[in-house]
Amino acid sequence: MTELTYPEVGATRGDELPPGYRHVRRHDKLGDGAEAFRRAAAGLRGWNMQRRAGLRVPASTPPPEPGVRVTMRAAFLRVPCQVVWVIDEERRYGFGYGALPGHPEIGEEAFVVSLDDGGQVWLDIRAFSRPGRWYTRLAGRLGWLVQDVATSRYVAAMRRIAAT
Repeated sequence: MTELTYPEVGATRGDELPPGYRHVRRHDKLGDGAEAFRRAAAGLRGWNMQRRAGLRVPASTPPPEPGVRVTMRAAFLRVPCQVVWVIDEERRYGFGYGALPGHPEIGEEAFVVSLDDGGQVWLDIRAFSRPGRWYTRLAGRLGWLVQDVATSRYVAAMRRIAAT
């Protein structure tokens, strides 16, 4: 079995991200109410956030569970990942996945939707990464811009999912 490409497996589950990587932290409001939360959680569970953000996810991909592997595609890139943790609670749902060999980056990314006591629905994204391929090393800071654009596309996709 192919191993994840980094030793800090599961680190996105906590607030402290490991040193030596670029960190991404987003906390964005998706909407209001239990129905918006239900739609957002279902969107994550069905890989619809990634699809609506422009990634191609195989239709046969099972819902996120630890050990589930998915190879998404973005243009000509393969993006192989493995789910490393899942949280499934009454008011919080999400998961983290890590890069497998062949992924453009080395690291982990997590997505959690939550319904707060005031009825607001939030998306938290946490990630740590560094270049994993020659072309992402060559891209330098441009690679960070690509990552930031992808993160913003995830947020926009989740806002649409929560609203409809």
